[in-house]
Amino acid sequence: MSSKKLMALFLTLALILGTAGSSFAAFARQNNPIVPIVKMASVAVVNIDVEKTAKRSISPFPFDDDPFFKRFFGDAFKDFTRSVPMKGRGSGFIVTKDGQILTNNHVVDGMEKITVSLQLADGSKKTYPAKIVGNDPTYDLAVIKIEPDGDLPVLELGDSDAVEVGEWVVAIGNPYGFEHSVTAGVISAKNRSIHAQDVNFDDFLQTDAAINPGNSGGPLLDMDGKVIGINTAIIPYAQGLCFAIPVNKAKEIMGDLVSYGRVKRGWLGVSVRDITPQMAKAYGVNGTEGAMINDVFKGDPADKAGIKRGDVVVKLNGENIKDANAFVQKVRVLAPNSTAKLEIVRKGKTINFSVKLGERPNTADGRPETSDNKDEKESDASGSEALKEFGINRVSPVNDALRRQYKIDSNSEGLVIVDVDKESPAYYDEGVREGDLIVELNGQEVKTPEDLVKAIGSDDSVVLMVEREGSTYFLQVDRKKK
Repeated sequence: MSSKKLMALFLTLALILGTAGSSFAAFARQNNPIVPIVKMASVAVVNIDVEKTAKRSISPFPFDDDPFFKRFFGDAFKDFTRSVPMKGRGSGFIVTKDGQILTNNHVVDGMEKITVSLQLADGSKKTYPAKIVGNDPTYDLAVIKIEPDGDLPVLELGDSDAVEVGEWVVAIGNPYGFEHSVTAGVISAKNRSIHAQDVNFDDFLQTDAAINPGNSGGPLLDMDGKVIGINTAIIPYAQGLCFAIPVNKAKEIMGDLVSYGRVKRGWLGVSVRDITPQMAKAYGVNGTEGAMINDVFKGDPADKAGIKRGDVVVKLNGENIKDANAFVQKVRVLAPNSTAKLEIVRKGKTINFSVKLGERPNTADGRPETSDNKDEKESDASGSEALKEFGINRVSPVNDALRRQYKIDSNSEGLVIVDVDKESPAYYDEGVREGDLIVELNGQEVKTPEDLVKAIGSDDSVVLMVEREGSTYFLQVDRKKK
């Protein structure tokens, strides 16, 4: 008898017999299908402890954030900061015998020290240092690696597409530091969307199996003991609303994570939305299936191919497009530099396009690289990190997408700060922020990363003129001390 049928029988007998006595209790203990799943899976579920150093202010001054106050005391504030360790916990599970472990990106991203604890079959525990092999902020997944003494037990990956709402599932993890805690529930729904902060995902599995902080990265198992999801998110103000990444998404990207350290995805350069009946009527589309082009990013593949706002994509590589989410998912799995064949309805007429895809960068927001030339990409990457020694990790030439994201004036030109080291003096002392537009550096206009490299010079500090929300600021940023 299969585990699923056994679970159904077990529940039926529980309802019929109630508290019928010790004989039923013995039957329940011996035939509970969750027990063997936990015994089999626990040895492949790991606890992950992480640590990094962060700078924290211990200033005795009550007005240390006031610019007027700071003007007089200046660098005195540096004397009232200290570096303190920040620690966290998460979960993961072993996917290869040589020690590759799947977990959430948010568990390990940016961490300086990662320690993995294994529970051995005899109940003892062993710890290993781990390193990140590859990570993908888009799907919040990461692969880390330990160096074990021998072969390790692994969990088998199941088929999350085949999972049905109402199926029983088991979650194992490290909530609040309570190692190898087990909870059970059912799949409450599929294809749930969460769009908040850095989470922008449309295919979560929803479950009422309890998932708490520390469970992140642990497995969600079906009644055959196979992984069908990676526990990821909760809604803190609700009960029984927990979410897991479908394991089929992990299968799609793990090869790239291990081989390249990141995921190589195709990039079309559009934003899309679902079609309402009113839109379908206005744009000459039969029915509401398809994805409407909401915006076309200037200079990206779709723009070069002639795709326009208001176009409706009804087929991609011969496959029908149900809605905007389906279209996004289909584009994501295509390889960079591959050709996507689009069937588009434009004002009632059907037009076919062949578009050579670019490459989507490995970031949560998916900012595109628009150059198809390898040498230009390498030059841009080098220049865009030219301020890294000053705590500004990356800048980008301003484009339409960045203007929208950071509310930059349409007439402003320069380089946008897209990544700043939040533990650097540039961030803490000078207030440099993501989205600041660098207009000048050391008195020279900068519009390209190459301009930036020429303007920096060899001094230990640079003067930035930045534009932020319509106002201009001059900031002096020092090189980070080694």
